[in-house]
Amino acid sequence: MARKSKADATPLTTAQRLGAIIKSARKIMRKDKGLSGDLDRLPMLTWIMFLKFLDDMELAREQAAKLTPREKYVPAIEAPYRWRDWAAEPTGLTGPDLLAFITNDQVALPGSGGKKRGPGLFAYLRSLEPVKGAERREVISNIFSRIQNRMESGYLLREVINKIHEIHFQSSEEISTLGHLYESMLREMRDAAGDSGEFYTPRAVVRFIVEVMNPRLGETVLDPACGTGGFLAAAFDHLKKQCRTVQDRARLQRESIEGGEPKPLPYLLVQMNLLLHGLESPRIDPLNSLRHKLGDISDSQRVDVILTNPPFGGEEERGIVANFPADRRTAETALLFLQLLMRRLRKVPPPGRAAVVVPQGVLFGDGLCARIKEDLLKNFNLHTIVRLPQGVFAPYADIPTNILFFDRGRKTNAIWYYELPLPEGRRGYTKTMPVRYEDFADCLAWWKKRKENERAWKVTAADVLKYDDEGNLLACNLDLKNPNALVDEAEHLPPAALIRRIVEREREVARLMGEIEELVGAA
Repeated sequence: MARKSKADATPLTTAQRLGAIIKSARKIMRKDKGLSGDLDRLPMLTWIMFLKFLDDMELAREQAAKLTPREKYVPAIEAPYRWRDWAAEPTGLTGPDLLAFITNDQVALPGSGGKKRGPGLFAYLRSLEPVKGAERREVISNIFSRIQNRMESGYLLREVINKIHEIHFQSSEEISTLGHLYESMLREMRDAAGDSGEFYTPRAVVRFIVEVMNPRLGETVLDPACGTGGFLAAAFDHLKKQCRTVQDRARLQRESIEGGEPKPLPYLLVQMNLLLHGLESPRIDPLNSLRHKLGDISDSQRVDVILTNPPFGGEEERGIVANFPADRRTAETALLFLQLLMRRLRKVPPPGRAAVVVPQGVLFGDGLCARIKEDLLKNFNLHTIVRLPQGVFAPYADIPTNILFFDRGRKTNAIWYYELPLPEGRRGYTKTMPVRYEDFADCLAWWKKRKENERAWKVTAADVLKYDDEGNLLACNLDLKNPNALVDEAEHLPPAALIRRIVEREREVARLMGEIEELVGAA
């Protein structure tokens, strides 16, 4: 009888077992004085799991290379910095020695009996540079360039490491199981991050956008503000279904997914998220996607598909704002990202296309905002606006939002609107009753066979672009009320949202009155 390999002899990590391991690890971490909440604990868990996951992946690559002599194995991490070298032994490094090995610049290396010194773990990982066959080294270096160990007790850290060592990443079933658990951890992280002003796109919205945008194998998909990677992971899964050959899978790995995320916590999470989905070397820019001068973006930096929900309501620093044309400079992040998307879409046929979530203010904003929308309508085809109902981003924000769909093929002639209704009997979405993919069913059915109905209507570009007699732009208002609505949507809005809507309308009336006074005065 053939002997089982070590991997075959290792029992599978079931969902129940995995949940128990993570729960135990988090319970241990709550005892550590250096961790104050989930925004501290989840990054710690993630980088520890990342190193275990990476070592299991490397072991699998090493085994495969032995069976294929022509394929040279180049380790992403070398001894004694592999998980198996310093973390696998339950009674190995612990206490102050473990903390020193992880965080110090120079340490006595494990397994040398104190005779050999070298960089500490983080120092080594940060210094990694990509080589042929180990391109993942750059990913590892970028991840750990901003990771910190916040645990103060090396003894508690050893206990956590021992728990994580019980997780095995040696089969597709186990990776899938961890993927589902990891998604629940991401939701917890989003809950925690919501308190600090960061909001993440609901999975149902992501799935809807990916479905209607339908990225194709061979196209490059970009999210320049990717957060934890919801759009990119969904796009990767969508593209993966189209692979039929080894060449298809290689193209998917090398050319398909790009992102940008400057904040350390989501940057770490998006890397782990994409690795769990099967992307071996995620290409995520760890710096601000707005840092380049808009005019310097070349054809080589343009992409086929952009899917994104950029931050809005915030303000960028002056150095970032200065990267934009003088008459298009604003501190509002949503407007800066909208300009970036327009610049980064591919020009040559087939034209690039984008889907972007924007706040209501972008639709009715005037002044500089109107000029940016004029650029969008004159140089791009803004073919669809899906108006999302109240509370999609609840409970962290009640700002009304919309999804703009546009491509670079031609100028805008007509814009279709679709107003997504709340489920019957609901007054809004909440944390416990969020938006579901099923809520988009009617919109998905309408998407390919468009007809006006009580939720859909069409306008021309001339309906929203208003000029004076000299050709100066007066307004570009995309915040158009549904002319086919059976009932006034205001009847279904919560009081706070209704007040905000009234304030918005009063502002619009004041603007129009000012324009009328100017026209009367000029006459």
